[in-house]
Amino acid sequence: MRAARYHDYGPADVLVIEDVPEPHAGPGEVRIRVTAASVNPVDWKLRSGAARSFLPVEFPAIPGRDAAGVVDEVGDDVTGVTVGDRVFGLGGVWGASAEYATLTAWAPVPERWSLEQAAGAGLAVATAGRGLNALGDLSGRTLLIEGAAGGVGSAAVSMAVARGATVIGTSSTGKHDYLRELGALPTTYGEGLADRVRALAPAGVDAVLDTAASGSLADLVAIAGSADHVVTVADTVRASELGVRHLLAENDSAVLQEGAALGAQGGYTPYIAATYPLDKIAEAHQESERGRTQGKIIITL
Repeated sequence: MRAARYHDYGPADVLVIEDVPEPHAGPGEVRIRVTAASVNPVDWKLRSGAARSFLPVEFPAIPGRDAAGVVDEVGDDVTGVTVGDRVFGLGGVWGASAEYATLTAWAPVPERWSLEQAAGAGLAVATAGRGLNALGDLSGRTLLIEGAAGGVGSAAVSMAVARGATVIGTSSTGKHDYLRELGALPTTYGEGLADRVRALAPAGVDAVLDTAASGSLADLVAIAGSADHVVTVADTVRASELGVRHLLAENDSAVLQEGAALGAQGGYTPYIAATYPLDKIAEAHQESERGRTQGKIIITL
């Protein structure tokens, strides 16, 4: 099969397209014929070596954790899915940017979504869901989401609104209409955030989810009143300094099912910022590294 791979750490141009052996579905797994995979910040952080201290790469590596496509193999001990089903989901930390990929957590693709949109949902929903779950019952509470227009942030907004929260979301001004469409009260990030949040929520916020690692974590703790009310899914370094919980996505089919159900109801649609064919994956990584993406960058096969 054709796949993108890299054989050592480096810039995006270490990515090459090669013929590699196909993976096969093991127990508890399904294999999909990949239609599309997403590019996430973790992909280029792994490739560049920025994450090697806590997540070293086993070379050669196929980038990508989440993908969407059609099931063509079902492993032992798997129920509720058959060959021919359209699914999206997560496999290992690597392996999605290829013609075939195995998944250990998945959900059906809603009829409202294209497979390209579904490819942008897996890691975003899993990450957002992990962060929101850690903050407890959100019904009737006010939640501030830092970085609300990104792939994880927009999933978190949609899921939190569906759970009954009043959501304040930060983004650049040009993305405020998008946040309103998702159901959030938008505001800009940066200096003066506490005053802007206070104007939107005079009684204060109950919880904060940071999806951006923009350097604002200390300010978010001050806004929440305690590190106990803040979760970050992005800022590893400052989290340990401030006593904030830092969480990573888990391959949780139940959370993916929540995202799929919300999508089927029209409450969440992954926003696609750009699509690239597999042989242009280096350009896709470069765009992701610039850090200004609204929504998700997708690789098509």
